Amino acid sequence: MAPPADPSDLPRSELEAEVTTLRAEVAELKQLVAALRDENARLKGLKPRPVIKPSGMEDATEPKRRGQRGKRRRRGKVVPRVPVETEVLRAEVPAGSQFKGYEPYQVQDLVIRGRVVRYRRERWLTPDGTTIVAPLPAGIRGHFGPALRRYVVMQHTQGQVTVERLLAQLQAFGISISKREVMRLLIDKQDDFRTENQEVLQAGLQTARWITVDDTGARHRGATAVCTQIGNDNFAWFGTTGSKSRLNFLELLRTGHTDYVIHDAALEYMREHDLSGTVIRQLEAHTQRQFADQAAWQHHLEQLGIAALQVTPDPTRVATEGALWGAIAAHGFLNEAVIVSDDAGQFNVGEHALCWIHAERLVHKLETFTDRQRAAQQLVRGLIWWFYADLKAYRLEPTPRRRSELRARFDRIFLRTTGFVTLDRLLQRLHANKAELLKVLDRPEIPLHTNGSENDIRCQVTKRHVSGGTKTELGRACRDAFLGLGKTCRKLGISFWNYLGARLGVPDAPPVPRLADVIRCRGQPA
Repeated sequence: MAPPADPSDLPRSELEAEVTTLRAEVAELKQLVAALRDENARLKGLKPRPVIKPSGMEDATEPKRRGQRGKRRRRGKVVPRVPVETEVLRAEVPAGSQFKGYEPYQVQDLVIRGRVVRYRRERWLTPDGTTIVAPLPAGIRGHFGPALRRYVVMQHTQGQVTVERLLAQLQAFGISISKREVMRLLIDKQDDFRTENQEVLQAGLQTARWITVDDTGARHRGATAVCTQIGNDNFAWFGTTGSKSRLNFLELLRTGHTDYVIHDAALEYMREHDLSGTVIRQLEAHTQRQFADQAAWQHHLEQLGIAALQVTPDPTRVATEGALWGAIAAHGFLNEAVIVSDDAGQFNVGEHALCWIHAERLVHKLETFTDRQRAAQQLVRGLIWWFYADLKAYRLEPTPRRRSELRARFDRIFLRTTGFVTLDRLLQRLHANKAELLKVLDRPEIPLHTNGSENDIRCQVTKRHVSGGTKTELGRACRDAFLGLGKTCRKLGISFWNYLGARLGVPDAPPVPRLADVIRCRGQPA
């Protein structure tokens, strides 16, 4: 390599170009260093860097509401959600006063108090020597009633109250309870809730035309784990695991099933991910196509000699991913549904679309050093915002003509050359994702962003901040289940308080149908 020229001998124009290039390289190195620092902070349990404020593209492209400006919105009439009790208040009046009826005045209040009931259960001895004891009322498990159990789960799940503070509350109410007993109320004998949470995921994936996905860090057994969110407008589901690989994501989409299936969808997946044709023909020609669990599948790969192959891509991994995808299709999940993600590689399976908010955020976060670079950045951002607004309008009224116009316009935006090297590289990278960014043109029903997933997963982030994490597999499963059921109830317009009351057998609690049945009903085509 020739030694660099003396900067003093270079003309001013070349010096300015050299400085601009060096600044861009320094900016890239700063981003790399910042990412490494964030990773170190995450591993050490330290606070991360502050997050850059969102660009506001979604709100800025919303149509403005029509109506008079400056007019203050008045609060609507207060409609109680519980039965109204009537109590007559008497007034002391002088003799000879004339009664003029009543003046209504409505007050909402809350009654929270400890209550202890000593049941005296009859015992009878039958003629044949059998002892019969009167059964306890429905909903009682152990020495705590269903109303207390509902309060504990509600506060810990939706209120994000820690166990220590929840214990202090209960003791202040006069309840004699220990921290260990509070933990048992949260995780012990919750199989019904965990089962319904799995039913929610199955019903959601069977009826969904699209889902959005996201993940975040979670603490489990003192180590860093990953919590994955799956959902749409009808449901939300969380699963905490030790990995964020594509294999892990496919196993979550399998919704608790353990089988591996080889059929057309599985073989097509393997071809798309560059698995060797020889391996595919081996799997296709074999008489056995379905395997009960991982042990049976691994044994099959070893018999065919696939597990021993040392090539790239890894045949075992790709074949396993394909067999998992085959199981997902065999159970009727994600039937042509689109998966919308933030471009994380593990989510790129099946019909895949990308979030426009995350794509624009890359331009928004770009560091600029000169007025020319800032002008180029603002120009591109303006074009993207304009294009995004037109995509939102297209979703409401899709036509073939507008579809072709938007495709051509996408090329003009992302194939332009601005002279800002880093920005031009970024535009080329985004243009390479054209099919996934413009999936909405063929499927107008899908969202343009993953804001729904980010909003859902905030409860897990909050739980991570206020809690030290889970210690047992049962605790992890119950945390994910209750958070998911709470979010699902909110999306379905069901009170989580009423839901818990119905499931725990609280007296006078209104009945609540199975959430999976409600999801299937809402997922039916109109």
